[in-house]
Amino acid sequence: MEEYTFLRTLADSWGLLAMFLFFLGVVVWVFLPSRRKAHEESKTIPFRHEDAPAPDDEEDETRQRKEARR
Repeated sequence: MEEYTFLRTLADSWGLLAMFLFFLGVVVWVFLPSRRKAHEESKTIPFRHEDAPAPDDEEDETRQRKEARR
């Protein structure tokens, strides 16, 4: 029973601390300035083909991607 109590105490204190530090790391990583381009691209996904339907071939798709990024 002593081993269980030790492991429970360890999980309650250090486990909670580890999860909190992981959470803080994820929050910091999301808001890094270097992630701005990825966020800009992902937030415009719903509007990518707003004016016209999705292209059928790769050449049109490449051209529309370049136009959408301007």
